[in-house]
Amino acid sequence: MRQRQAAQGARRAREFEAFVAGAAGRLLHAATLLTAEAPRDNPRARRLLTLALAHTYAHWDGLRGEDPYDRAREYLATRFARGVWHRYGGFGRARRHPAGPLARLTPQERLILVLRLYEGVAEEQAAALLGLPVERVRSICDRATATLLHPPRDPAPAVSGARVAPS
Repeated sequence: MRQRQAAQGARRAREFEAFVAGAAGRLLHAATLLTAEAPRDNPRARRLLTLALAHTYAHWDGLRGEDPYDRAREYLATRFARGVWHRYGGFGRARRHPAGPLARLTPQERLILVLRLYEGVAEEQAAALLGLPVERVRSICDRATATLLHPPRDPAPAVSGARVAPS
């Protein structure tokens, strides 16, 4: 009995290690995009990844044919959303030292854009995951894409020493 449990534990550990070897890099990149941190300085993204992998490992035996990557991605997204909500009281713009490529987007825009475009999650699935109507997910994704493709212009520099001609 003990040998069988030990063998099952070893098999479980090998399967999970193989999953992490294949999925951790992509999940870390998604987490880094979500947190808008610099790719080489991303402690919040690494924490999100660690929590998502720990949650996936804790539920490994209960997956029963379910894709572990989907489970980890779902936990990563919901944990990010909950963290933003608790930290800032909603999906506002407040965040420390944004440096990533999606830094000009709100957390909600980043979340939807990462799910839809980087992860390839269907609108319906993203809407169900976030508890939003499909139309809302579509409009937020469109707005975020437009913001990235056509960033707002910086204000014109002030002209110093200019004189107004007398009339």
